[in-house]
Amino acid sequence: MGILASCHCGAIKFEVSEAPATVTACTCSFCSKRGALWAYYTPDQVKLSVDASADAVYARNGFNKHHHCNVCGCGTYSQVPSWADYKPDLEHPRISVNTRLFDDFDLAAVPVEIIDGKNLW
Repeated sequence: MGILASCHCGAIKFEVSEAPATVTACTCSFCSKRGALWAYYTPDQVKLSVDASADAVYARNGFNKHHHCNVCGCGTYSQVPSWADYKPDLEHPRISVNTRLFDDFDLAAVPVEIIDGKNLW
């Protein structure tokens, strides 16, 4: 069994196959205002259970599709390309999940990597 997670109201739930070795704090305006700590998985490592009427998507740049619950407001997960040399690799998508939503998980024990998104993109 993996790690279970959900938004506050439970309309969006997901399970990841394994604990993240690290989590990412991005300093871009979107991520820093959202307050998420991200973990990245391949699509086959994430099982989503989403009430379609509660799932809202923000996709300003066309590459990243950021999901949130339109009932309780929690930022939940994002569909993103892999990035190599600061270029999007659309052939290898990833799911980034907000690890702050993990149930019964010691997030404080996981190292945080900071990405300077404020200045990189």
